[in-house]
Amino acid sequence: MGFQDAVRSVFSKYVTISGRASRSEYWWWVLFVVLAQIVLGIVDSVLFGASAESPGLLGGLFALAIFLPSICVAGRRLHDRDMSAWWLLLYLIPVIGFLVLLYFYVTKGTEGPNRFGPDPLGISGPHSGGETYAASSIPPSGR
Repeated sequence: MGFQDAVRSVFSKYVTISGRASRSEYWWWVLFVVLAQIVLGIVDSVLFGASAESPGLLGGLFALAIFLPSICVAGRRLHDRDMSAWWLLLYLIPVIGFLVLLYFYVTKGTEGPNRFGPDPLGISGPHSGGETYAASSIPPSGR
């Protein structure tokens, strides 16, 4: 999933927390939010004289507009790992909650369908796309 597809997908599922979001969808969204906040911060400082201590009008409106989609895409990202979106409450624990959720966001989701829906990458099973060996058929490392 590319940048535009991810942003379009998140906005089309504005307040939809059901389903799953791939890592690429989540991280492209995060990049979009960061870049938009930087650009709006510059525009705010030029047009309204906003400083780092007092956020500007445009940045504040943008943050308000993306609040719900950001929560929902984060919940869908947790769903991709077969975890409930209630894990987002870890944000209430300073620093440690953020670090734990960051780990969840960067790790790979479950392959194939899980209780939250089909795999967003279209992988049908836990070993799709590669060879699978039974433990007894793996040759010793010395061969």
